[in-house]
Amino acid sequence: MVSDYATLAAGIAIAGGLIGTGMAQSGIGAAGMGIYAEKPEKFGNVLFFFVIPETLWIIGFVLGIILLKGILG
Repeated sequence: MVSDYATLAAGIAIAGGLIGTGMAQSGIGAAGMGIYAEKPEKFGNVLFFFVIPETLWIIGFVLGIILLKGILG
Protein backbone atom coordinates (compact mmCIF):
# COMPACT_ATOMS: atom_id res chain seq x y z
CA MET A 1 0.00 0.00 0.00
CA VAL A 2 1.29 3.42 -0.92
CA SER A 3 1.17 6.06 1.79
CA ASP A 4 -0.35 9.48 1.30
CA TYR A 5 3.06 11.09 1.63
CA ALA A 6 4.49 8.91 -1.17
CA THR A 7 1.60 9.91 -3.42
CA LEU A 8 2.17 13.57 -2.65
CA ALA A 9 5.92 13.20 -3.20
CA ALA A 10 5.33 11.49 -6.55
CA GLY A 11 3.01 14.30 -7.64
CA ILE A 12 5.53 16.96 -6.63
CA ALA A 13 8.34 15.12 -8.43
CA ILE A 14 6.37 14.86 -11.67
CA ALA A 15 5.06 18.44 -11.47
CA GLY A 16 8.52 19.79 -10.69
CA GLY A 17 9.96 18.03 -13.71
CA LEU A 18 7.24 19.37 -15.98
CA ILE A 19 7.50 22.93 -14.68
CA GLY A 20 11.29 22.84 -14.97
CA THR A 21 11.05 21.61 -18.54
CA GLY A 22 8.62 24.36 -19.49
CA MET A 23 10.76 27.07 -17.95
CA ALA A 24 13.92 25.80 -19.62
CA GLN A 25 12.31 25.38 -23.03
CA SER A 26 10.77 28.84 -23.00
CA GLY A 27 14.18 30.50 -22.87
CA ILE A 28 15.90 28.02 -25.15
CA GLY A 29 13.09 28.11 -27.68
CA ALA A 30 13.12 31.89 -27.99
CA ALA A 31 16.89 32.05 -28.31
CA GLY A 32 16.92 29.08 -30.68
CA MET A 33 14.45 30.67 -33.06
CA GLY A 34 16.60 33.81 -33.11
CA ILE A 35 19.66 31.76 -34.01
CA TYR A 36 17.74 29.78 -36.63
CA ALA A 37 16.40 32.98 -38.21
CA GLU A 38 19.93 34.32 -38.65
CA LYS A 39 21.74 31.08 -39.46
CA PRO A 40 19.48 28.28 -40.76
CA GLU A 41 22.44 25.89 -40.93
CA LYS A 42 22.50 25.83 -37.09
CA PHE A 43 19.16 23.99 -36.94
CA GLY A 44 20.75 20.76 -35.69
CA ASN A 45 22.47 22.53 -32.80
CA VAL A 46 19.30 24.40 -31.87
CA LEU A 47 17.26 21.20 -31.93
CA PHE A 48 19.81 19.44 -29.73
CA PHE A 49 19.68 22.18 -27.10
CA PHE A 50 15.89 22.25 -27.26
CA VAL A 51 15.67 18.50 -26.56
CA ILE A 52 18.03 18.48 -23.55
CA PRO A 53 15.43 19.87 -21.07
CA GLU A 54 13.10 16.99 -21.97
CA THR A 55 15.22 14.85 -19.68
CA LEU A 56 13.85 16.82 -16.71
CA TRP A 57 10.30 15.51 -17.11
CA ILE A 58 11.57 12.01 -17.82
CA ILE A 59 13.56 12.03 -14.57
CA GLY A 60 10.58 13.44 -12.67
CA PHE A 61 8.26 10.82 -14.13
CA VAL A 62 10.61 7.94 -13.33
CA LEU A 63 11.13 9.25 -9.79
CA GLY A 64 7.35 9.52 -9.36
CA ILE A 65 6.86 5.94 -10.50
CA ILE A 66 9.60 4.77 -8.14
CA LEU A 67 7.93 6.57 -5.25
CA LEU A 68 4.52 5.15 -6.09
CA LYS A 69 5.81 1.61 -6.44
CA GLY A 70 7.62 1.92 -3.11
CA ILE A 71 10.88 0.60 -4.53
CA LEU A 72 13.03 2.91 -2.42
CA GLY A 73 11.04 2.48 0.77
